[in-house]
Amino acid sequence: MNNASSRSTLTTTQRKNASMCQHKPACPTAFSADREAAQPVAHHPEQGWSLLCNGVLLFEDTGELLPDGQIIAPHRPLTAEQVATAA
Repeated sequence: MNNASSRSTLTTTQRKNASMCQHKPACPTAFSADREAAQPVAHHPEQGWSLLCNGVLLFEDTGELLPDGQIIAPHRPLTAEQVATAA
């Protein structure tokens, strides 16, 4: 006979702002403008991506995936030739 009141469930605590950044000063958050300055914790150039300590996935084409699932389109800097052409 199952008695629902005698059942217990195990729960785990989860941090809402999980950060892998353990160094001081702390790296920029995933939602700050300078988020790409965070330190890499996993680097896979053969696959074209790096995981930064603020939880951002940074791709070699300069695109980004933020921890909340937001996508940042690639934003490659202009080369010297492109700057000269634009001027």
